[in-house]
Amino acid sequence: MAPLLSPSCLPPDGSCTLVDVRSPSAHAYDTIPGALSVPDIVKRAEEGTLTEAAFRKPLLLFCMYGRESAPMAERLRDLGYDASILEGGFSAFIRSSLPERNIGEEVMEDLGKKDVKKKLLNRFTRAIREFDLLAPGDRIAVCISGGKDSMLMAKLFQQLKKSRKDPFDLVFLSMDPGYSPLNREVIEADARALDIPLTFFSTPIFDAVDQVGDKPCFLCARMRRGYLYRKAQELGCNKIALGHHFDDVIETTLMAMLWGGQAQTMVPKVRSENVPGMELIRPMYYIREEDILAWRDRHSLHFIQCACHFTEGTGNSREHTASRRLQTKLLIRELKKDNPYVEGNIFNSMQHVNLDTVLSYRLNGVNHEFSEIYANAAGETDRTVPVSEE
Repeated sequence: MAPLLSPSCLPPDGSCTLVDVRSPSAHAYDTIPGALSVPDIVKRAEEGTLTEAAFRKPLLLFCMYGRESAPMAERLRDLGYDASILEGGFSAFIRSSLPERNIGEEVMEDLGKKDVKKKLLNRFTRAIREFDLLAPGDRIAVCISGGKDSMLMAKLFQQLKKSRKDPFDLVFLSMDPGYSPLNREVIEADARALDIPLTFFSTPIFDAVDQVGDKPCFLCARMRRGYLYRKAQELGCNKIALGHHFDDVIETTLMAMLWGGQAQTMVPKVRSENVPGMELIRPMYYIREEDILAWRDRHSLHFIQCACHFTEGTGNSREHTASRRLQTKLLIRELKKDNPYVEGNIFNSMQHVNLDTVLSYRLNGVNHEFSEIYANAAGETDRTVPVSEE
């Protein structure tokens, strides 16, 4: 059996190679500092392609909970590698890294520093101002998923409330759709450390989605949104705020084209179709993910991704969508090497849509085809476009 090593006894930097065998998207979301993402390490070892110097050191493997990494480490030892596993996996590392003191005021002071304020608070208030996301008397449900984006959004709202003269109320709302005890523990511990007063409520979403074979993540997202709207309404809120940021916007735009075959983006606010008077807002619309990551790392915070029943292993149904987003993120990163303006150009493309040059578009549920657009451009507004009888 491969040796176990406790997360509290991680060896000094350089003495071993930390290997993250979780999915690339899980690694990209958060990992142990210095870890390499090698989910196919056993395959590479069997093929003889683990030739880098890093793999000649003792290897310390980890997955999410320690279950997948154990047999992988055993196989590596059979192949002659010095391989151990991190006891309890990344989840145990997260638990051992939970903040032990309240850093809420420290974070608020950090957000007030000139260089940090420019990248975070100023872009936050810019989105609110330009898209008219906040009005006097609003009661906003700040939705806390437990990740870096929503936690930072909560602190930015707290900072804004301290300085804004127009009165508005905040409810920090966190939904438990069926998390593991660890996931809820991490969310609550981070919220306590950041001085965010959570209102938690539970739903049976994960259990319901478990029964669905096709597109469980799509159904999960719809159900989450519905529960959030209803709970926010129950608490007297007229808006719910989500932590989608600039990178989410441009990745969604490109993903819609590459995999969805349509030109659309993630808009800064949306009216609820089912809850009258309720709006969804995205005040982090202009904030870059790299600046969120810098904020997270500056305060030594760690967060668990989603952690639903489909994401607990190294391979899962949610990974199909997550890998597309990661592919898109990597594509943008590669394009940026030759064109440093590529991110801004993708974002701006949704602000400069020329309807004279599109084949069709949809407005208020009605499709407008090229023939109609072309005829209208010539003033032929009464022209009927022939339709084939076939």
